Amino acid sequence: MKAVAILLMAGTGTRFHSHTPKQFHRLAGKKIYLHTLEVFLCSQLFEKILLVCPPSWVDIVHREVSSSQVHVLAGGTTRQASSFLGLQACPADTEIALIHDAVRPFVSQEILKENLLLAKAHGAVDTCIPSSDTIVYAPSKQIDSIPLRTHYQRGQTPQTFSYPLILKAHLAALKDGITESSDDCSLVLRLPHPVHITPGSERNIKITTELDLFLAEQILRLSTLLPLSNTSLEGKRYAITGGTGGIGSAICSLLEQEGAQAIPLSRSTGVDLTHFPDVQKAFDQILTTHGPLDGLINSIGELTKSPLQDLSLDAIDSQIATNLTAPIYCCQCAHLKKGAHIVNIASSSYLRGKKDYAIYSATKAAIVNFTQGLAEERPDLHINALIPQRTLTPMRVCNFIDEDPATLLHPDEVAREALQLLKQTHLTGIAVEVRSKGSAEVKGEEKTLSPLIPE
Repeated sequence: MKAVAILLMAGTGTRFHSHTPKQFHRLAGKKIYLHTLEVFLCSQLFEKILLVCPPSWVDIVHREVSSSQVHVLAGGTTRQASSFLGLQACPADTEIALIHDAVRPFVSQEILKENLLLAKAHGAVDTCIPSSDTIVYAPSKQIDSIPLRTHYQRGQTPQTFSYPLILKAHLAALKDGITESSDDCSLVLRLPHPVHITPGSERNIKITTELDLFLAEQILRLSTLLPLSNTSLEGKRYAITGGTGGIGSAICSLLEQEGAQAIPLSRSTGVDLTHFPDVQKAFDQILTTHGPLDGLINSIGELTKSPLQDLSLDAIDSQIATNLTAPIYCCQCAHLKKGAHIVNIASSSYLRGKKDYAIYSATKAAIVNFTQGLAEERPDLHINALIPQRTLTPMRVCNFIDEDPATLLHPDEVAREALQLLKQTHLTGIAVEVRSKGSAEVKGEEKTLSPLIPE
């Protein structure tokens, strides 16, 4: 079956309160429509993918999308017009046309496959989910009736059709003077022709407001899987701050096992990473001796568990300098190859400040935001954050003496995820949450990627 996907992205985004249309805002360092397009390209279900975008953005999208499978065209002034333009651009022998909102980046492969199968069987398919809210019918400012919620569903996209059927529906609507329909299924129902329902997903949200974008960040944090890679690290060179203890030491060991060169940097190797001249000198020496690096892993950290009122000024300054200032210095001074990696190791406490280690939590949250901003500044690099769950390190044991070691990650588990991140060639601006495989939170699933939470 010859299927074509039409991604509608011609909206101006008035509800987003931005001069930039919502589809071109960034989600985890990548424009929203590119996340959606990636799902469709990876599915390998479509012979052609049509991007229907605002006329003034056509050249920009052309430059950002290089696949010969993708065709970019200008949309119309209404959703109906853009949908029709997409249909007209389909090859004449198209059998199935799938229409999807480009600002729904979380559509699953299962939803796409089911849409195509049911469209072949029934001619027209709508993706819907039950409503968890009470439905109120209010044509004016007063409630007219409250219909039975179980009789109503919420429509999503994709909407998928027999190509001749949806083309006929659009032509009939235009003939009758209908030009502003916000839904392709409604045009099919006018013919009349029945529309079959297939289950959607609560995660298949449409990003139309700033709140939606924030929710999208959280969905990515919970659901995107870190792909495994067999890319070799042999012969590559990496600098690892804090590389003589805890997680940093484990990363050095695993890198060397893979044939990479690990260059640890810490006070025990003679470098004060909180002192800019020392950092600059260390990285200049690395450049002279080894040449540009393939990556920098910042695993340096300091935690003093104590209420703020009991901390000395030196203790406060030391934590801020070690956890935040030092990684920033290293990112600025490191001499990196084009396409190199920066991995900044944060902490699961970055999401919420914790009692008796508020400064540590704050600096780790800052590292996540720093990583996000730097990833956008340096598209020539792969810059990501690693977020380990509680880990069995000397620093942890020293501060939490009564903690059961069986509940903690081993540093080698975190190191393995760091190496998997170094093997990725298309990820940037994301955070990798590393959790124990036995964790009740994970329920046996793989480690997950998360976007970096915006300010």
